[in-house]
Amino acid sequence: MQEFSIQDQQLTLESVSLEDVANQYGTPCYVYSKAALTRSYLEYSQALGEHPGKICFAVKSNSNLAVLQLLANLGASFDIVSGGEMERVLRAGGKAENIIFSGVGKTKQEIIRAMDVGIYCFNVESQPELEVISEVAHARNQEVSISIRVNPDVDANTHPYISTGLKENKFGIDFEAAPAVFQRAKELPGIKVSGVDCHIGSQITELSPFMDALDRLLVLIDQLAELSITIEHLDLGGGLGVTYKDEVLPSIAEYIAKVKERLGDRKLALLFEPGRSISANAGALITEVIYTKLTAHRNFAIVDAAMNDNLRPALYQAWQEIRPVTTGSDAEEQQWDIVGPVCETSDFLAKDRALSIKAGDRLALMSAGAYGFTMSSNYNSRGRAAEVLVDGDKHYLIRKRENFEDIIQGEYLLEEQITDTP
Repeated sequence: MQEFSIQDQQLTLESVSLEDVANQYGTPCYVYSKAALTRSYLEYSQALGEHPGKICFAVKSNSNLAVLQLLANLGASFDIVSGGEMERVLRAGGKAENIIFSGVGKTKQEIIRAMDVGIYCFNVESQPELEVISEVAHARNQEVSISIRVNPDVDANTHPYISTGLKENKFGIDFEAAPAVFQRAKELPGIKVSGVDCHIGSQITELSPFMDALDRLLVLIDQLAELSITIEHLDLGGGLGVTYKDEVLPSIAEYIAKVKERLGDRKLALLFEPGRSISANAGALITEVIYTKLTAHRNFAIVDAAMNDNLRPALYQAWQEIRPVTTGSDAEEQQWDIVGPVCETSDFLAKDRALSIKAGDRLALMSAGAYGFTMSSNYNSRGRAAEVLVDGDKHYLIRKRENFEDIIQGEYLLEEQITDTP
């Protein structure tokens, strides 16, 4: 989070005071650093270097059009998991040939649209999905590239909700069954087998799980070669985790260097799908303290951001740093739970934090650039937050705050004549 600093008692992103951002755009408000997004993407791109492959930003982590446009202009490819994410990438100027389509539940309509625009590859997650893609491609007299996502049954040692590479997870095809599925894919009309894909989980802070998965996949690729199935690319899924609190991580350069070394003389292009490690620490959520409520058991700072704005603490019990937007408060330091207005006990952003705060103060929930706004909702009929991009000493509104009319758009009272088609 090197783009965040304290200047004149103000928490500053690049050269912009977050107090100024809050004053201009209101709270809650997401704010992102162009410099941080650029730097983090280039760490992957430069580490891959001249080796064939793609750095595919995971759109689910941050899907704002301006963020996607910035990354597309840097040369990024994109990993999508829905038709809506595909349309966002295209609207932002991303090229269809730089899109890989992941996800366990692609509909036939999404598959057709992806074929229409000419995406790079489908990451196939089940044999029934493979059959549907073949059926659609054959009917259209097309050949489409597919990669089969293999579940290597590797424990990523992460939160169970973001672990994706174990046998009990819904993702991918069982490692032992994979050769037969690849053989079936080779036989199907309209299918070009291009790659092997895996994704073992998110927020992984050490290299050993990645290397364990890679070793298993290389064995599979060698087995497929013996079956006359040539694999052109290897997709290793999500990137490294990030530092939320005190995690110590290897560098991206070290990670990709070890992967290249493990390939030996195999001529494989490399694909990576980082999201969190590009966008998380590029952003923060600014919120204002509405009330302070002191009880015999807990002190609550009730803020205007809530679980509908940032779901991670409620869903994953995630820890994110809380920082005052203006330092040097004369309020007494106490232990606080930072909670929102939503009518749920799980509506909290942080618990048991030592802070000097009072009503009217602004706070920044750090590391909020990934899985923050993208997981937000209108629960309790709350409008979603504004989003702002900082570039040096300038800042730009990249998504306006939702108002009540935005929330109810598309709804009708019973007596109103419904003229819109579903």
